[in-house]
Amino acid sequence: MNYAVIMCGGSGSRFWPKSRRLYPKQFLKTVGDKTMIQLTVDRISQFIPLENIFMVTNVCYVKTIREQVPQINESNIIIEPMVRETAACIGYSAVKLLKKDPEAVMIVLPSDHYIEGVEQFIETLKQGLDIAVNHHCLVTMGIKPSRAETAYGYIETGKGLEPDGRWHAPTYKVKRFTEKPNKEKAQEFIDKGTFLWNSGMFIWKASVLLKQYKKFLPDMYECLRRIGEHIGTKCEERVVEEEYNKIDGISIDYGILEKTWDVYVMESSFGWDDIGNWTALERYMEKDEYGNAVKGRYSALDTRNCILYGDKRLIAALGVEDLIVVETEDVVLVCRKERDQDIKLLLKELTKQKENDQFI
Repeated sequence: MNYAVIMCGGSGSRFWPKSRRLYPKQFLKTVGDKTMIQLTVDRISQFIPLENIFMVTNVCYVKTIREQVPQINESNIIIEPMVRETAACIGYSAVKLLKKDPEAVMIVLPSDHYIEGVEQFIETLKQGLDIAVNHHCLVTMGIKPSRAETAYGYIETGKGLEPDGRWHAPTYKVKRFTEKPNKEKAQEFIDKGTFLWNSGMFIWKASVLLKQYKKFLPDMYECLRRIGEHIGTKCEERVVEEEYNKIDGISIDYGILEKTWDVYVMESSFGWDDIGNWTALERYMEKDEYGNAVKGRYSALDTRNCILYGDKRLIAALGVEDLIVVETEDVVLVCRKERDQDIKLLLKELTKQKENDQFI
């Protein structure tokens, strides 16, 4: 049977100060009238029944998930005792599903992506499920790049997979994964024409995935195996915490996908965006005649190409360009747009000062 696993344990650094440690991006209304996690559930529930949709998160976010997506069964919320990155998160979900269904096929989705063209998205999922089941391989979705983006990872495509008459997305053997490049390298990828953005969305049989853990992450596999043995028992929670304490955090990309030859990528045609920072969100905000992307109350004079994102108070800007100004109840952020990737560095500095803990 097919299942969706939505990863919603990410921290709140990328949209600070609007997002916080206990209220990260997936719980915000960035585009439209619903939060990112609500949009994700709405989208996938058109294809996967609610009883087969699982959330994997940490204990800090359980209350918010229950509030924002009450239609998800509480028993379908998988709680990690600590953050150990995506390999542990996905592996734990896999053993949980295998306990429920030995033939489980997983669609793994982040909770905070923006997607346009739901019908195409679902058709791509159907194709990915077909490939994963019939070829016993790992499948990911790649996005044809529209710009030299430095905030995304890239996938280089290799030999094409013989197409099925029902498929609409060209599918390739993955040649290699590349992490976020600099601008020059990203443009080189665009010019070469054989690279796709790495969307971070995956499809595979849970049993096939765990064989990859056994081969490439044997220590983590042993932890997951022991967890699997105790799922549904009185000591499950204790064993999960014990085993998580032994796990070294690593991403699924580094731990598995960059090492195996059994991974394919579909060139997906639906609209996709990670909206990973303020300048990415700018693409979806209203703009005034001077190129300022604005939300909330503002007044600007001789101000151009700024992001002015307010809550309750008026933002007044005079004679400035290329700034991000974000106003919340307790924090005002001002930074140059070119430095928005460095907001996480600012948060590290704030973390060093205990008196600032309430703002993080």
